[in-house]
Amino acid sequence: METVDISLIVCYSFLPKGKQPRFPLRGIMAINFEEKRRFPRIQLRAPLRYQIRGLPGFSNALSDDVSLGGVSFSNDKFIAPQTTVAVEINILSRMLMSVGRIAWSSPLPHSNQYRSGIEFLELNPPEKNYLKDYIDMQTGKL
Repeated sequence: METVDISLIVCYSFLPKGKQPRFPLRGIMAINFEEKRRFPRIQLRAPLRYQIRGLPGFSNALSDDVSLGGVSFSNDKFIAPQTTVAVEINILSRMLMSVGRIAWSSPLPHSNQYRSGIEFLELNPPEKNYLKDYIDMQTGKL
């Protein structure tokens, strides 16, 4: 049996269309990743407040992106996955309120910050429709 030395470098980034990476890509195999998200996600830098169930007071953060399924944000606290939170997001001067759970939380490299994702569990229909319209508007579907 022949032994083959395979060096595989998997590189993926979220570069805007037409942009080239800052480093040369030579001999890299293109791998297509299938999107597993249920909802389209858009970048959104908006004020966000969350309250961990059972604790007093809200904490402030800034969202990173949002979809009909949830929102991600960065802050200086680790929040364990499965933690239930109340969340408020300010989108175009309208406050959307939901109950959600922390789906994931991971440290950001070279900082004392964490990035966390909240899955919406309860989002009332008028707010869900508003968020859908906003996302559609941002992605050119409206």
